[in-house]
Formats: sequence, structure tokens, C-alpha cells
Amino acid sequence: MWNLGMISSEQREINLQKGEEGIMNWIYFAKLFRTRFQAGCLAKRLEQDGWIYGYHDPSFVEIYRSRKGRYGVRFLP
Repeated sequence: MWNLGMISSEQREINLQKGEEGIMNWIYFAKLFRTRFQAGCLAKRLEQDGWIYGYHDPSFVEIYRSRKGRYGVRFLP
């Protein structure tokens, strides 16, 4: 299942130990979808592509809703 906007306290502690100060730079996927289901399929694909193709998967994937009511996907590298 994908994360929906929440970072666990353990993850926050790990980030602070690494020297990261909690600055999050979201990367937005360019396409907006009409349904949350479509955006969810893309979010799951982003999570799974890392181990299938052998590169680092995003640490955090989120579905968001735009002001016009469409759904998009953003993630933290």
C-alpha cells in the first residue's frame, strides 16, 4: 500500500540522524487523472518499478487532489 501523506516517527528520526533537516522536495508526476483509482495505479507502479528494474525506488509516494478536483501523484526520491 502507498503512504498517504504521513511519515512515521522512526523515519523522521532516521532522517535527522543522517543530517537531513526535514526539507522535503516533492517531485510531481506531470499527468493528472480523473479518478483516485487511476492515480493509485500509477503510485503503485512507481513503488514497484524500483525493484523490478533495479534502481532506487521513491522513499515516499503520495496521491494528492488538485484544486480543480483531479488527482495526481508526487513522491520523494
